[in-house]
Amino acid sequence: MTTTMAPSETLDRRPATRIGAIVIARHGRPHVDRSVRIDRAAYRQWWAHYDASGLHPDEKPPEELLRQAEQSDIIYASTLQRAIHTAQMLAGGREIVTDPVFIEAPLPPPALAGKRSPSAWGVLARAAWWFGHHENGESRRQAEVRAQAAVATLTAQALRGQNVLLCAHGWFNRMMRPVLRRQGWREVEDGGDRYWSYRRYEKRTS
Repeated sequence: MTTTMAPSETLDRRPATRIGAIVIARHGRPHVDRSVRIDRAAYRQWWAHYDASGLHPDEKPPEELLRQAEQSDIIYASTLQRAIHTAQMLAGGREIVTDPVFIEAPLPPPALAGKRSPSAWGVLARAAWWFGHHENGESRRQAEVRAQAAVATLTAQALRGQNVLLCAHGWFNRMMRPVLRRQGWREVEDGGDRYWSYRRYEKRTS
C-alpha cells in the first residue's frame, strides 16, 4: 500500500525513547534506453519518459539494502515511479509513504546543438542547472530549500525513535547530505552513488 503525504506532514508524534537511524537509498536501474543519441528537444522527451518509468524487469534489490528495509519502521519514497518501484521491492508489502518533497532536482538541457547520449545530456544539464540555468523550473536555491524540508521530514521521525528508509534519487540525495551533517547526523555507512546504493546516518548525541 502506498500513502501520499504533503511535504510538511509527519506520521508519529509520540516522544522518543531513542533516536532512530536514517537510511537514504538511490533507486534501482530504470527501464529506459541510454544507448540512443538525441538532440536537445528529444532529450526533453527522453527525460519525461524516464520520470514516468519504473525499474528494469531484471532488477533485484541487494541483500544488504533489504536488511536495512527490514529494520526500518517507516519507508518513504519520492512520487516518481522509479523511486516508488524501488521502495515496493524493498518493503515486502508494507506501507510506503510517498512525498513530492523527495523528487529529483530538475535537469533542463542547455541550449546546445548536436546529438548526444542521454547520459551526456544529463551531465551538461546538471552543470548548467548548478550554475543558474533553470528555465521556468526549480532553481538550485529552491532545491536547496526543498532539501532542508526533506531532511526535516526524515529527522522528525528519527528523533521520535523511528528507523527511517528513503528511496529517492542520486542528485537530490547528495543535496540532503550537508543538511544532515550540519544537524549532527553522522554518516556511518557509505555505499556510494550507484543504483541501489545507500548511506546510513546516525545522530551524534555528544
